[in-house]
Amino acid sequence: MKFFLIIFLFIAPIDIMAQDPDSAWIRKNYTKIERYIPMRDGVRLFTSIYIPKDTLEEHPVLLTRTPYSCRPYGEQNWKDYWNSFRSIYLKEKYILVTQDVRGKWMSEGEFRDVRPFNPDKKGRETDEAGDSWDTIEWLLANIPYNNGNVGVYGISYPGFYSTMAAASGHPALKAVSPQAPVTNWFIGDDFHHHGAFFLMDAFAFYVGRGFGLPHRGPTDREAPKFEYYSHDNYKFYLETGALRNFSDLAGDSVRFWNEMFEHPNYDDWWKVRDARNATHDLKPAILWVGGEFDAEDHWGAWNSYLAAETNNPGKDFNNLVMGPWWHGQWETSEGTHLGNIFFGSNTSLWYQENIEVPFFNYYLKGKGDISHIAEATVFFTGENVWKEFDDWPPEEMNIKELNLIKNGSLSWEQPVDPDGFTEYPSDPSHPVPYTEDVHFNRTRNYMVDDQRFAERRPDVATFKTDILREDVTIAGEVVADLFTSISTTDADFVVKLIDVFPDSLSFSDVDIYSTSDPEFSYPMGGYEMLVHGEVMRGRYRNSYEYPEAFVPGKIERVKFSIGNIAHTFKRGHRIMVQIQSSWFPLVDRNPQQFIDIYHCQDEDFIRADIRIHHNREFVSRILIPVLDQR
Repeated sequence: MKFFLIIFLFIAPIDIMAQDPDSAWIRKNYTKIERYIPMRDGVRLFTSIYIPKDTLEEHPVLLTRTPYSCRPYGEQNWKDYWNSFRSIYLKEKYILVTQDVRGKWMSEGEFRDVRPFNPDKKGRETDEAGDSWDTIEWLLANIPYNNGNVGVYGISYPGFYSTMAAASGHPALKAVSPQAPVTNWFIGDDFHHHGAFFLMDAFAFYVGRGFGLPHRGPTDREAPKFEYYSHDNYKFYLETGALRNFSDLAGDSVRFWNEMFEHPNYDDWWKVRDARNATHDLKPAILWVGGEFDAEDHWGAWNSYLAAETNNPGKDFNNLVMGPWWHGQWETSEGTHLGNIFFGSNTSLWYQENIEVPFFNYYLKGKGDISHIAEATVFFTGENVWKEFDDWPPEEMNIKELNLIKNGSLSWEQPVDPDGFTEYPSDPSHPVPYTEDVHFNRTRNYMVDDQRFAERRPDVATFKTDILREDVTIAGEVVADLFTSISTTDADFVVKLIDVFPDSLSFSDVDIYSTSDPEFSYPMGGYEMLVHGEVMRGRYRNSYEYPEAFVPGKIERVKFSIGNIAHTFKRGHRIMVQIQSSWFPLVDRNPQQFIDIYHCQDEDFIRADIRIHHNREFVSRILIPVLDQR
């Protein structure tokens, strides 16, 4: 019996695929071709093209440019569009195009990370906007039965290339959707937040996955993977030690890793790689999309939209959608929850059916109506509802001060204590973990994880309000405004905004919070849901360009954004703020001395005592954008 069961398990999936109606329909109604498209400098980019067989009408082009491969290669090998919502675009008879960007996979040329935008290209000069223009020109001239309208979309790094495509200004490019777009890798996306190095993501991406290894020429083979000696990420990163040791593991060939280490501060090298430089004079309609619980590019979606608003006054369609999603969750079929937090509906399907597909159909096919798509469509966790706004941040928002008070309290009232402060230690040999569990890869769920494990540590300062008597809805940028003194010359400051659920929470009362079967549910009574957290490397408190040492014992201000947030703290809950000086191995350890962190030694890491002052003279506070819903 076991033998026949095993045979069935291997055969059944193949049989199911063969009978998949969408797969059969797509193969019957589409042709796949692969072409090398020449750029203005002679470099050729490998491009995979799916063309409708229907010649009775003309079809729009939907393009994605990616460094992650347009596999599977070979005209007989088909991408499984039928397993994603992208199959809708094939049913709508789009020409679907995916391209390996220059210097990646099967394309020719040299790859450069976040290649700077050049608004004044001349002759054969190239950038990603120029490559987008040249690709569009070739497609319109060489793919029959196209209707002359082109759209571009992409998630994460392909989101960066979408922003660059929008900046090309090609007249046929009518609609672009940069989704979780890589935007600024020093201030807010992926590898640095406020100058603090996101070690785990950077090492796993450039070295662990081999993304940073040099491109020796067109290839369909993956780069070799790094062999970790332990799959306990806290153990591996702590025992490896100082950043210079990670560079030894990376070797000399991982170019961007080494370039980051050569530019520890926000200099011109970083500034020209800010994708917001490409958001001036945008011609196509733009739909910015992002996830409120995106662990990678949460910052880029909000801030690219805001930059485009500023740089294109009066633009007809420059709209924003932010949902309760992990990185790319909006393109999946499962938008009901993240970790232990449930959203009350399938938010991904709602977005696909009501926002993205209507957006592209309208601008590329002249089909349907988009008048229902608001300037900003934002999902508010806590109450689990979509809200629509004419502006973001909304005009109905008012900034209120939530003040840190002695004995771990948070209050809307000013502190009266003449010299109050809270002190905690920061020991680099025992950094605060970013999550309670043991993991190998960085989790996506940490963005909503229960923070009770951190509250119980002596190196985390915790403040919370009394039980709320009415709902408090946050809509906009939350800012931490702290007064601190430290015993050393540098430190990091991690601020986490947390929703504390009632201790008496019952599964039967609030099934939106967890699965309806209590036997398999996480205990949600007293759950401390991370709404959002952010880190500031203290040396950059006054300037990203010109870091400054702390004077030990001197009280100084550390003020920074912890991000745009859309969340309702329900009546009966509490608002909590946690402050700590490590978040490991998410963020690299600060040696807590004003030295070159990227090249320091293991013995340079020292313990610090951190004081957060909260008294009449030095009022540490969180600036909260509260939505007036009257």
